[in-house]
Amino acid sequence: MCYAIPGKIESFDNKTVVVDYFGEKKKAYNELDDLSIGDYIYAQGGYVIQKIPSDEAKSILAVWKETFFELQEVDLRLSRLDLNQKSVSQEFLRILDKASEGRKLSHDELLVLIKEKNKPALELLFKTANFLRQKHHKNSCCVHGIIEISNYCRCNCDYCGIADGNKNITRYRLTKEQILEAARQAIEVRGFKALVLQSGEDSGYSIEELAEIIRKIKTNWPALIFISFGEVGLDNLKILYAAGARGLLLRFETSNPKLYKQVTGGKDHSMRIAHLKKAYELGYLIITGGLIGLPQQSQEDLLNDILLTKELHAEMYSFGPFIAHPQTPLAKHPSPDIETVLKVIAISRIIDAAHAKILVTTALETLNPDVRREALLSGANSVMLNVTPLQYRPFYNIYPSRAHEKESIELQIKDTIGLLMSLGRSPTDLSI
Repeated sequence: MCYAIPGKIESFDNKTVVVDYFGEKKKAYNELDDLSIGDYIYAQGGYVIQKIPSDEAKSILAVWKETFFELQEVDLRLSRLDLNQKSVSQEFLRILDKASEGRKLSHDELLVLIKEKNKPALELLFKTANFLRQKHHKNSCCVHGIIEISNYCRCNCDYCGIADGNKNITRYRLTKEQILEAARQAIEVRGFKALVLQSGEDSGYSIEELAEIIRKIKTNWPALIFISFGEVGLDNLKILYAAGARGLLLRFETSNPKLYKQVTGGKDHSMRIAHLKKAYELGYLIITGGLIGLPQQSQEDLLNDILLTKELHAEMYSFGPFIAHPQTPLAKHPSPDIETVLKVIAISRIIDAAHAKILVTTALETLNPDVRREALLSGANSVMLNVTPLQYRPFYNIYPSRAHEKESIELQIKDTIGLLMSLGRSPTDLSI
């Protein structure tokens, strides 16, 4: 199954095209040379990815049309909102009512939401976030693939199992040929339209080698390419963008500079932020966010993390729970509870209702294998499947026993599509 639905080009405005999807008009940025009005295309993340033959597009659309509207009905039913709850305080209900109407919440009102512990109130918070997700994004849920190309890293972050100081793990670095074959399998065979290339901050690849890999992928297979190599340097961001990368996955981990320095071995928080700002300036789509549950992290820190993510113009919010790795300085530090993570997802949706795609992270699924459904019903609308060659996945050991570590991509796709269908979601990126 493809992770995009064909759309028909209705008009052009310089590099922007207007695309029709079952009567809905969307916009996408076009970098292809041979497009005309009436052509059918795949788009992902706001970019035209591929032109496809008319007969092929019409055949796919004929299959999707009835299913698409059936799924919308399921999604509408699951996202209905009723704020008449006697077990929830009037103040909390007032704030949620304000949020559901799309009015901006004050900092104090947001703090009320993130500090809430009452279960009926939290259930209503999650429902409000899901209502806003459906209102602004309909039933779309983008499905990206990720290839972890290397677990070498020059950094020594206290929370990460692949930190340079950990001498007890097996290191690996995929060759160019292995990366290209993994990309071919993901894009050509499995139908992914967006792909993340990820590693630690590995000096074993030169920037020229990474750029060449990106160019090869873009030349051979249509896909939106995200990079996630840590801090590559501001000038190198330009080189990778010129090679064809259009997205950057780089989490700032925490908005608190003091806490960041404490858990990253003294790294400069401002440099991390500078990379994100420069990437946005260059035209990258930004995926960023933080870790939930770091030592001495306050609830106000968490709220500031969400606000910083919006300030950085994130296309996608990525907030995952801290999970202790036994071979790190934070080996004995506990993980946060599931409800705290769901609160961050829900408040992210409330703060950036119309724009944000919000990721269900693998770390969250590692805490609880059934929580992906809860997250998708709490405002999330994006998932990422691991298409790293199976034999290397256990070595990308940033935390132990990662979800889907031993699952074939076929099983991941089957389970994901089944879940999305049960929730009325279309496994495609229509929010363009």
